[in-house]
Amino acid sequence: MKSDIAKFVALRNSLLQERARIQARLAEIGRALGASAPAASVAATPTGRRTFSAATKAKMAAAQKARWAKRKGGTPAPAAAPKKAKRKLSAAGRAAIVAAAKARWAKVKAGK
Repeated sequence: MKSDIAKFVALRNSLLQERARIQARLAEIGRALGASAPAASVAATPTGRRTFSAATKAKMAAAQKARWAKRKGGTPAPAAAPKKAKRKLSAAGRAAIVAAAKARWAKVKAGK
């Protein structure tokens, strides 16, 4: 256990030294190319964009339209039609799905 920690510390130190050496080399290259600002670090760049669902985008759009209508003094945009009720699976439908799944697995197990 102690040797693992020592190995980790040694590896970490060597990686930090390598990073410093690479950063110094990049600074040299930047100066040679005449760059006035240092290159952006990898950690400073965003890794991805945040995504929104279609429902959230629609809500955001409706809210923005309402803000613009309020600012312009017009009437707010009409509200969207109410959503349909969520469909529910009947007990008989669920039983049929369960029976079909059991039959598929029995077929797979029989084939082994």
